[in-house]
Amino acid sequence: MNLMTKYTPASARYHSMDYRKVGRSGLKLPIISLGLWQNFGFETSISSVQAMLRTAFDNGITHFDLANNYGPPYGSAEIQFSEILRRDFLSFRDELIISTKAGYDMWPGPYGNGGSRKYLLSSLDQSLSRMGLDYVDIFYSHRVDPETPLEETMGALASAVQQGKALYVGISSYGPELTIKANEILNRMGVPCLIHQPSYSMFNRWVETEGLFDTLDHEGIGAIVFSPLAQGLLSNKYISGVPSEARAGHAGSFDSKLITEDVRWALQGLNEIAANRSQTLSQLAVSWVLRRSTVASALVGVRTNEQLVELIDATKNLAFSTEELIAIDGFAKDFNLNLWQESSKRTLADMP
Repeated sequence: MNLMTKYTPASARYHSMDYRKVGRSGLKLPIISLGLWQNFGFETSISSVQAMLRTAFDNGITHFDLANNYGPPYGSAEIQFSEILRRDFLSFRDELIISTKAGYDMWPGPYGNGGSRKYLLSSLDQSLSRMGLDYVDIFYSHRVDPETPLEETMGALASAVQQGKALYVGISSYGPELTIKANEILNRMGVPCLIHQPSYSMFNRWVETEGLFDTLDHEGIGAIVFSPLAQGLLSNKYISGVPSEARAGHAGSFDSKLITEDVRWALQGLNEIAANRSQTLSQLAVSWVLRRSTVASALVGVRTNEQLVELIDATKNLAFSTEELIAIDGFAKDFNLNLWQESSKRTLADMP
């Protein structure tokens, strides 16, 4: 273990980051949040994790987003995060928003995934133990489980708040119809749905076409969007093909066959628009998802400090002219990159 010496956060950490209210709640999130999905488990050195978390907090990123199965291996992102939290951030706990989720595969047997009360509350207890916390700020149902009644899943979320193990609850990758029903159930229990976490990018616009943003506005639920770079596709490295070191070149990521000639044509066009705005393509992608007031925060995943700083710098140019938005729409097509479509397409008709 090669951790840095004692940490003193930057005194100006709140000077340049903007914070937006989440729906009709009183909670604000930084417009950039850090997701600890693929690059914060045991395969990444603890010193690299520490460096990225320090850079984030020094730049006003107060929200760290996790899930029970983040790693790899499962649970390791929460363990690594716990080590840095204990060493660097424990005295700043009240300045942090820490979230976790449960819904996908986590442990063997019939109780290790889904939306049952048994699984969700057991998983939350495990997450709290791994992170050394008494509570998380936000606890999510990570996906729709068509085998569990929505009342049971939402009841488990409400219990997490009532037991003092979470301050707020949210849902992820729910379609509009189930979002309305989930919020109705939670409101009856006195624990309204704070936030929805959908995938959203210039190449994945289902939240617009399926009406989810309209639903969230009507229900007073905020949004934090994940995969704004379409898992890294919206970056300069894919314009000419698939480099061997890129995520799409490895098993377990999205299929490199999705990077078609049409996709590369769109990347080239968007890259030119970004250059005219003095931005990189990745910065344009983040700025673009933040153009909507419904979006409280863009959840980014990075492999290096340099990538993190680049995306933070996207916040320096969030304004778009009408002409720029029209030009972007000429290239920002849905290229079937909603990898979480199985969950988001579920309706009440699919539920028990």
